[in-house]
Amino acid sequence: MPYVSFRRVDGTTSYGRIDHATIHDAGAVAGAPVDLKAAIAAGPLSALADGPAIAAADVLLLPVIPNPGKILCVGHNYESHRVETGRAKVDNPSIFTRFADTLIADGQPIVRPLVSEHLDFEGELAIVIGRGGRAIAEQDAMTHVAGYACFNDASIRDWQWHTSQFIPGKNFPGTGAFGPQLVTPQEAGDLSGVHVTTRLNGEIVQDQPIGDMVFPIAKIIAYVSAFTALSPGDVIATGTPGGVGAKRTPPLWMKAGDRVEVAIGPVGTLTNHVVDEDVAH
Repeated sequence: MPYVSFRRVDGTTSYGRIDHATIHDAGAVAGAPVDLKAAIAAGPLSALADGPAIAAADVLLLPVIPNPGKILCVGHNYESHRVETGRAKVDNPSIFTRFADTLIADGQPIVRPLVSEHLDFEGELAIVIGRGGRAIAEQDAMTHVAGYACFNDASIRDWQWHTSQFIPGKNFPGTGAFGPQLVTPQEAGDLSGVHVTTRLNGEIVQDQPIGDMVFPIAKIIAYVSAFTALSPGDVIATGTPGGVGAKRTPPLWMKAGDRVEVAIGPVGTLTNHVVDEDVAH
């Protein structure tokens, strides 16, 4: 079953297994790990006690991992996206970082900032690290995955392109949508033929199978762990397919009132609407 992080009606936070409209509050069990990241580190998730059942409608979902130590993102990891951006082919993944305080949950608004109207969508598959390590061998990498979730790496394109460094355009508040749930590899199964599909106001704008990644998940984990130690709960966003708004004619920017969905088969569907910053704050 999938796992979620959430805020209870009393304002406290927890996590647990979600079964359709019911959440089994694992965090309410005496002696349970403090949050989903800690539960992943204690592992395996299948060993968690269910805890009391509560209605999913009565809680506020949080980002799957609200407090990851690292969020690493892969750029231009689908050939269709590399071609549309005019980037040269590379021998290694292009890695940039996103900050944890940019994350939002399923159902929460993506915020278009005051300083730009160039807000773009990027539907992606995110992986959550289960077993940490440094210099992880590619052949062992998949044993380090706790699960998968949907991600929308919403990007402020003009700020992304101020220089050759991506970080400013990838770290505005309220732009990293992450959810709704964590699905284990056992439950997700083989994802190579599963599509990352992004819909904007009901229209498909991105749609490509995960098997089309230039650098597959195992290669990414091996590469990243060569330069930084990975820890349980770390997140890697694996890149977006072609079809981004910035490369359309005319460009297709997200605006207040838009609804954007990222659907990845058994992993789930992440849904957010867009607001302007002056409305959100």
